[in-house]
Amino acid sequence: MSALVPLGATGAPLGSLPPVSLAGRARFAVSDAWALALRVLLYYRHSPGLIAASLLAPLTMLLIFGYIFGSAIQVPGDAGYREYLMPGLFTLIAANGIMPSMTGAARDAGRGVTDRLRTMPISRAAALFGQTAADLVVSAVVLAMLLGLGLAFGWRAHDGLSHAAAGVTLLLLFRFVTNWIGVGLGLAIGREDTAAQLSVLVFPLAMVTNVFVPTAGMPAWLRVIAEWNPISAVAAAARHLFGNEVPRTAAVAWPLEHPVTAALAWSVLLLAVFIPLSVRAFATHGR
Repeated sequence: MSALVPLGATGAPLGSLPPVSLAGRARFAVSDAWALALRVLLYYRHSPGLIAASLLAPLTMLLIFGYIFGSAIQVPGDAGYREYLMPGLFTLIAANGIMPSMTGAARDAGRGVTDRLRTMPISRAAALFGQTAADLVVSAVVLAMLLGLGLAFGWRAHDGLSHAAAGVTLLLLFRFVTNWIGVGLGLAIGREDTAAQLSVLVFPLAMVTNVFVPTAGMPAWLRVIAEWNPISAVAAAARHLFGNEVPRTAAVAWPLEHPVTAALAWSVLLLAVFIPLSVRAFATHGR
């Protein structure tokens, strides 16, 4: 009597099943990413205060800088300071992707969720893509809310719908980039409390930029840092695409001279660095 051989879905023995094609692997990876994205979205659904908190920081900055300090801040041109400020605040929404992603990844690592996911037959990259994609959906909602507030406060995009759509797309791309940076840092830290404490360091990174004021008035050494900060390139690109640029009063570094190209280059470079590092950190966590 021959031994029983377990059969696969096709009726062939499991040991002789043909290898999964590249297209099949891609379908499985997308399915895994979608399932894990739903997990994160459900977390936001049961914690709506997190979305409100994401909007609170730029709204506070709008009130403080736009209506308190803004009366004493002069920018070149006739558009006014709030026209200059709003694209910077949109960029701040994108840059703040580091904090929730870092804290969330560290929380999952510290509570053993990452180890449980690693034992499941899922794509390592898909697990992280699901998390970053879900945060991107939430970020799009927050950005849409801030755009609406900007319109209510008198801000306008002056270069047409296509340029405005390109500006929004660029901001969401950079948010995706900062999500991956946060995931990589969170997995490296591995402790939620430590990640929460270190997240305050993101704020100075966003301040040494052109988000709130032009770089022309900064000391020379600080100006170099600000002009080569990726956040400055994205803010300048957003102003260019929304039609909120101000006349330059001095020469600027290459990233601000070609802001859209620089923002895209920074995004590609940072993704090329942090996606492999994050996937490797996820796959080797706890070893």
